[in-house]
Amino acid sequence: MNRRTFLKSVPALTVLAAARPNLTEAVKEKNESYGEAVKAAIPPLDLKPIELLPPQTDGGKSVLAALKDRKTTRDIRDEKLLPQMLSNLLWAAWGVNRKNGPFGQIGRTAASASNSQEIDLYVVLPEGTYLYEAVNHRLDPVVAGDLRPKVSAHGQGGAMLKAPVILIYVVDIAKYSKSRLQEPGMRDAEIQKSYYNVATGLIAGNVYLFAASQGLAAWFHNCNKLSLATELTLRPTQRVLYAQTVGLPGKGPA
Repeated sequence: MNRRTFLKSVPALTVLAAARPNLTEAVKEKNESYGEAVKAAIPPLDLKPIELLPPQTDGGKSVLAALKDRKTTRDIRDEKLLPQMLSNLLWAAWGVNRKNGPFGQIGRTAASASNSQEIDLYVVLPEGTYLYEAVNHRLDPVVAGDLRPKVSAHGQGGAMLKAPVILIYVVDIAKYSKSRLQEPGMRDAEIQKSYYNVATGLIAGNVYLFAASQGLAAWFHNCNKLSLATELTLRPTQRVLYAQTVGLPGKGPA
């Protein structure tokens, strides 16, 4: 291309540049890649963030009574949870319970290795799937439409096809390198596995106890990891781990 041809092409290039999303350097730094920033700039069709009600931090059965009643219940009704119940459930699972937690970060209702908070909690509702943003106690839209049929693994269905809430546990390995306490295990792949499996179990245990205290049904189970990773457009550092179905109990056997 000679100089004259290049100068003629400048206006067209300027128009194309202006047509791209307006991404500032701050946005680029906040997201791990330009593609992630573009994705964040285009919200899923017909889905808006859900501002959850302030969680109620008292009430329900005592801890001992909840432990006595804790169980897995696979028979779950399709009736939606009330907004307050959904808010309380997500806060109990993985919400912020301290502004000043370990290492100068927020504290949450479940522990994590060096307070890395490596688990991302995705919430599958009938109308769409959201990411639980604990700091602002909000659900951010990820995928529009009913993702419940894609959760099942090995042909499982039943409760997952009609339950009002399915929690998807996803680990983000990148959060280990951002932890303010860099003990040796934070960068060891095998030790990381033990960390994120324990972290998931602690959150799932919170869900089980909350369900027992509120008369809800809960079921912790495997899920279709490959399908969900595609549907959620996960980053390379994210991995789908498990799922947990929650709702009002049916009338069949537990």
